[in-house]
Amino acid sequence: MTERENKVQASATPAGEPRRLQLVKASQLPIVRLSQVEKRYGKGEGSVQALRSIDLQVERGEFVALVGQSGSGKSTLLNLIGGIDQPSAGAVHFLGQDLADLGDRDLAQLRAREIGFIFQFFNLLPVLSVFDNVYYPLMLNGYRKEQARRQVLQALERVGLQQHALRRPVELSGGQQQRVAIARALVKKPALVIADEPTGNLDSETGRSVLELMQEINRENGTTFIISTHSDAVRDVAGRVVRIADGSIQHD
Repeated sequence: MTERENKVQASATPAGEPRRLQLVKASQLPIVRLSQVEKRYGKGEGSVQALRSIDLQVERGEFVALVGQSGSGKSTLLNLIGGIDQPSAGAVHFLGQDLADLGDRDLAQLRAREIGFIFQFFNLLPVLSVFDNVYYPLMLNGYRKEQARRQVLQALERVGLQQHALRRPVELSGGQQQRVAIARALVKKPALVIADEPTGNLDSETGRSVLELMQEINRENGTTFIISTHSDAVRDVAGRVVRIADGSIQHD
């Protein structure tokens, strides 16, 4: 595969969708590859080494649990994979594209189009309805109204909340709010979903229900999941467990 084929390029998109970065999606390319990645915060004697010599490759369709104690570097690693932060050394590739080669605008577009984010505390907008919370990222990224509406309704049906589309987040249970967050992450049909402690703010039964939903989406749609977690339930069902401690991968 040539260097040109690996680069991000503009291409035509289906009717109703805005023009978007088009990444090479050949099956032989890993969705994520980190090579000798390090992350340091601050300078001099007061600096903190958050990540050390991280080598990690994730294939398309994997369901990966990233485990470790608080402060081990899990969230930092997720931020680098998601293009939210940049490494101090080493390289992060997404479908063959070195993220260091992208400017701020292209990185923002990459996150907006190809990566879905799910958080522990849902991060829903309380003044918006369930429908509008899921619709919002499509509106920001230039989708035509009818195309966006169809995708929102499909996403809400997928998580079993189409009947709650006009309600506000405060009217829903914690598990339902997390399902809205999952729908919001999935509505743009991303290649990768990054979830930071997605069951950490839920009781065990509700957490299992949310986890089962993510597993179903992984199996049926082939969506890649990388999940940061303390949960034994997530570790037990993950297809792959990557353990991180003191900023280094201890077991994979």
